Amino acid sequence: MYENQPWLNHAGETPKSLNYPDLSIYAMVKKSCEEEPDSAGFIFFDRKTTRAQMNSHIVNMSRKFAQAGIKKGDTVIVCLPNSPQAVVSFYALNRLGAIPAPIHPLSAEGEIETYTKLVSAKTAIALDGFFPRFAAIQSSFKKIIVCSLKTEMGFLTKTVFSLTAGRKIKKVPFSDKVLDWAELESGTEAPELEAPDPIGADEMALILFSGGSTAEPKAIMLSNRNCNALAMQMNALGGPIKTGESMLSILPVFHGFGLAVGIHAILINGGTCILIPKFKAATLSSLVKKYRPHFMAGVPTLFDALAANEDFNKIRLDSFKGLFCGGDSLSPEIKKRFDVVLKKGGASVSLREGYGLTESVTACAIMPRSEYRERAFGIPCPDNWLKVVKPGTEEECMAMEDGEICVSGPTVMLGYYNDPKATAEVLKTHKDGRLWLHTSDIGSMDKDGFFYFKQRSKRIIKTSGIAIYPSQVEDVLNKHPAVRLSCVIGVPHESKGEVPKAYIMLKDRSLGSENLKKEIIDSCENQLMAYSHPRSIDFIQEMPMTRVGKVAFRELEELERKKTKPA
Repeated sequence: MYENQPWLNHAGETPKSLNYPDLSIYAMVKKSCEEEPDSAGFIFFDRKTTRAQMNSHIVNMSRKFAQAGIKKGDTVIVCLPNSPQAVVSFYALNRLGAIPAPIHPLSAEGEIETYTKLVSAKTAIALDGFFPRFAAIQSSFKKIIVCSLKTEMGFLTKTVFSLTAGRKIKKVPFSDKVLDWAELESGTEAPELEAPDPIGADEMALILFSGGSTAEPKAIMLSNRNCNALAMQMNALGGPIKTGESMLSILPVFHGFGLAVGIHAILINGGTCILIPKFKAATLSSLVKKYRPHFMAGVPTLFDALAANEDFNKIRLDSFKGLFCGGDSLSPEIKKRFDVVLKKGGASVSLREGYGLTESVTACAIMPRSEYRERAFGIPCPDNWLKVVKPGTEEECMAMEDGEICVSGPTVMLGYYNDPKATAEVLKTHKDGRLWLHTSDIGSMDKDGFFYFKQRSKRIIKTSGIAIYPSQVEDVLNKHPAVRLSCVIGVPHESKGEVPKAYIMLKDRSLGSENLKKEIIDSCENQLMAYSHPRSIDFIQEMPMTRVGKVAFRELEELERKKTKPA
C-alpha cells in the first residue's frame, strides 16, 4: 500500500522530493549568513545579533574550543537553555568536527554522569546556574566550559536579572579545568582550524538522548544530512520561510524538534530565532505582541496553556504563517480550543499536528494545510515513506488495520551509539530494498494515505486480552466541560489483568466530587466500548509533566503502585 500512497503532492502543497546538498549543518548556516549578513540571526532578551555577527561568534568559538582541547570526533555534553551560547555551541562544535550531545538543563548529577559515560564525553558546556551538578562529578570531565546568560543581556535586563534570579547563582570557581566562556570568547585570537568544516553530510553531527523517563536512555546518532533534511522539509511544508521572518524558539534545544525545527530550519532559510530560555504563557504572549512572529512549534500542553491564558486571548495573532504541534499526541479538544483563540486573534492558519520520534530527528509526517482529519497526524514529509505492518513482520496491514508504524527516509538515524544490537532491532532493510525504522508505535493508515497514531506500544492497556488505547479514552474524557486534562493508566485487576483508571485535572479544581466522577464516567457510554470506560477516577491538582512538556504517565503509574503496595 505504501508504494501507491495518494498523499504525494497533496493538494499541490507538498513537494514530492527535495534536493539535499552534501553539506554539514554549519556549512548550511554559513551559506545563509553570507547571503543575508545584515538580517538578524537571533534575538535574546531584545538584543539582536545579525547573521554576520553570529557567524563570527561561531568561527571564533570553534577555534577556542580547539584551543581548549576539543578535537574532531569528540562528543561534548551541552547543558544549556535556549540562548545565544547554545546556538553558537551547536554550530561551532560542528565546524570543528566535534559532536554536541545536548541534555536537559535540569538533569540530576546521576543522570549527567550516565549520559557522559554512555557517549564517552570528556568535555561539557554548561550554564553557571547548572554548574553545581557538574562540580559534583568533575572527575568525569577533562574540561568544563561555563557560560552565563548575563553576558548576552542588555544593561537593564542584566541589572534586573542580577537582582532577581541571578542572585541565586553561586560564583563559579574557574581554573585550568573549569573555563570561563566569556574569557575564552574575548581572549587572544586563536589560530584557524587546519580544516574548517571538516565533516561530510553523512557523518555524525549530533547525539540526542531518548527514553530516559521510561527506560534506560539510548544515545541516538544523527547525521548532518538528517538534520538538514528535516530543516528543509519543514521549510517546504510550513513556509517557505522568508528573510526576516521569525520563529518563537521555545522548544528546548536538547529536543530534536526544538533544535532542528525551532533553530536550524529557521537559520538556514534566512529567518530569525526569538530565543526563549523558559516557557511562561504570559511572557510568550508579550513576545507575540511585540515581535509578531510568523512561526511557532510546541507540545500540546504549551498550546493548552496559551489557549487558557487571558493575555494571549486578547492579542492579534494574524502574523502567524505556521503553528506546529509535536512531541506528544494532540487531543482534538486542545486543537479546537487553540484554533478558536487563533481565529479570534485574526489568524488565517490553524494548529497543525505532526508525528515523529527522536530516531528520525523528530517530525517525519505532518497534517497538510488544506485538510484536517480528527486523530490523524497527517501525511509523510517529502522523501519520507511511512507504512503500517503487522508487528514483528514486514507484512503491510490493510487500510485502518492497527499495526506498527515504520518510517523510511533521509531523517532516519545512523543508529544507537555503541549499541549495534539495539540498532539492528529497529533498523531493518525490507524486501523493497529500503531501510525502515521500526518505531514500536501502534497506528493505522486510511485508504487516502492519512496516518493515525493510536499509542506508544508501552502504553497499551490489556483488559481480558483486549487492547485499550489510553489516548482514545483521554480524547473522550477531555471533551467533558469540566475536564482540563486527563491521563489514563492501567491498574491491576484480579480477573481482567488490568483495567483503565483516569487521573483528571479539572478546569475548576474546587468542583471535584463523587457525583462528578460518575458523570464523567457515564459520558463515555456512547463514545467508547464498555471495556474502555475508566473503572475509577482520581482528581489531581496539577498534572505531572516530563521535561519536554508531555504528561508524565509513568509518574502516575508509580503513584498508583505506591497506593496499592501492601504495608
